[in-house]
Amino acid sequence: MAKNQMTEVNGVVSEALPNTQFRVTLEDGREILAHLAGKMRLYRIRVMPGDKVKVEMSPYDTDKGRITYRQG
Repeated sequence: MAKNQMTEVNGVVSEALPNTQFRVTLEDGREILAHLAGKMRLYRIRVMPGDKVKVEMSPYDTDKGRITYRQG
């Protein structure tokens, strides 16, 4: 999928799950399942519940996403 088709939304990590997956509550109130992007795994950026994150989502599946940035 082309990078320009991905939508980027902000959210807050509500729960940490196994295998670097997280339950994220988005700004509009939806809860999705998100995994860490490859660069975040490579540089071992820690994401914990309560952190604000940017999530990339496909327009085809709005229940899953990829965490690309941790704001703190």
